[in-house]
Amino acid sequence: MCRRHTPPPSAAARAGRPGRPRSAAADTAILEATRAALVELGWSKLSMGDVAARAGVAKTTLYRRWAGKNELVVDAVAVLFDELELPDRGSLAADVEGVVRQFAALLERPEAKTALMAVVAESTRDEPLRERIRASIVDRQKRLVLEGRARAQARGELPVPADDRADAAGAADDLVFDVIAGTVVHRALVSGQPVDGEWVRRFTALLLGGLGAAAYD
Repeated sequence: MCRRHTPPPSAAARAGRPGRPRSAAADTAILEATRAALVELGWSKLSMGDVAARAGVAKTTLYRRWAGKNELVVDAVAVLFDELELPDRGSLAADVEGVVRQFAALLERPEAKTALMAVVAESTRDEPLRERIRASIVDRQKRLVLEGRARAQARGELPVPADDRADAAGAADDLVFDVIAGTVVHRALVSGQPVDGEWVRRFTALLLGGLGAAAYD
């Protein structure tokens, strides 16, 4: 009797099969373990095996989620920056001061400071890592500038650009983000100077008023 041949499932059928769902608790544990390992061991000694052991998961669990430690560390940093918020403080100046203080406080945390400095240093010779930093951290946090601008426009503090000026407004948003992020990172992590209330006030005045502002009164 001839045995009937059953063809293998198509690639589309295989792709449609549901896999094991990711565990949010496992993801959280892994990212927390990554930051702790960075603080304790530094970038060069950090390994996927060490993170897996600290998180209480199999190493294969990590590799199902992240291709290597570069991607893992960027995501561990990115979730910290996702904590930044921009509550309505009543004015554009107050909103800017508030988010600058939040950002500076985040950079004071050892796990944020160590992880950010590590990935930035490593990205100077790793273009894919730089792209991941841009996508996972920089582009995601530009939401704060967009939110702040929209709120200031609703208050009448900033003009609403015409449709044909939308590209220019987007470029300005990018520049504002670069100025705030770059200045605070330099102040806190490079110069090692305090981001205190007086400095935040003067920086905000300079940002909003330009070089002609009375930033040094």
